[in-house]
Amino acid sequence: MAVAVPQGGAGGSGWTWRPVAGDALLARAFHSCTELRGRFYLVGGVLAGGVREPSSDTVVFDPAAGLAVRVGARGGPRRSHHDAVPVGGRWLCVVGGWDGSRRLATVAALDTERGVWEAWTAAAGNCPPAGLSSHTCTRLSDRELRVAGREGGTRTQRRYGSIYTLRLDPRAHTYCYKEEGCHTVSRSGHCAALLQTPGPHPSHQLLLFGGCNSAEPEVAGHWSHGKIKEEPPVAPHLMEQLARLVSSGQGSRQGPQGLRHHSCSVVGPFAVLFGGETLTRARDTICNDLYIYDTRKSPSLWFHFPCADRGLKRVGHRTCLWNDQLYLVGGFGEDGRTASPQVCILDLFI
Repeated sequence: MAVAVPQGGAGGSGWTWRPVAGDALLARAFHSCTELRGRFYLVGGVLAGGVREPSSDTVVFDPAAGLAVRVGARGGPRRSHHDAVPVGGRWLCVVGGWDGSRRLATVAALDTERGVWEAWTAAAGNCPPAGLSSHTCTRLSDRELRVAGREGGTRTQRRYGSIYTLRLDPRAHTYCYKEEGCHTVSRSGHCAALLQTPGPHPSHQLLLFGGCNSAEPEVAGHWSHGKIKEEPPVAPHLMEQLARLVSSGQGSRQGPQGLRHHSCSVVGPFAVLFGGETLTRARDTICNDLYIYDTRKSPSLWFHFPCADRGLKRVGHRTCLWNDQLYLVGGFGEDGRTASPQVCILDLFI
């Protein structure tokens, strides 16, 4: 197991990913990792570089106990480059992804109470994307998701990114896509963050980061004050630490340029991005940089915290927020082929 080495300057401020658990069941990349009832559900992904066929297994990691187990439910979706969201505190809904032969826009759901995978069906009026992979799926409520990303394969994809509202009916086990009238820059392997705007009557914006050459986030949805009822996870200690880190003077005011297949988690007013693959150079493309997007004031500010530890390079990984801590799960390392079996926690030294 790797040793945590603080990254930062001589002023005493720094950060690292500290290993807290490890299991071969967790070694995968381009999977989904979703927190539901205090457990992390890992679905599918690619188990090694160069493997075309995604995994169909589901693994549950208990962060409190540090233990991982494979879910025995049959019929799990064979997926990679997909996304997943919790619904109703019960279902884990897997949206789109690559099944080894084509890109899908279907929805499969794991009923965590019954331990059964369900293939939900399209409702009347469904207008699905041509096929989704390396997209994002953001939960707006128990019944409404926002899907953003480039459709189709490399020969059929559009020159812009599409935005869809995906409505779910857990009782009927149905879903329905509706394409929104607005479009985004063509993106793939980006991340999405639902963030509040500053001020006494905050609205919500869905921002897309990376997946193309642009360094600037793009708005993929805007909701006025009170429209979004979602309660984000509470992480007061981590929020305070992030605020102190960006105020330490150690980070440069630089956003990620041409980054894809990185991770992103929302911690209060901060979007925390890590790792990924850069599009700006031909060699040494896998990254280990930490970026923090601070929305407490307008305009929002980027902070870049580089890393000297090549052992922390990751691509196709995931981060999850739970119990006031940010967890890093899976992903390929520096060689782009070997999946990490580690679970790490973000440690900040202020």
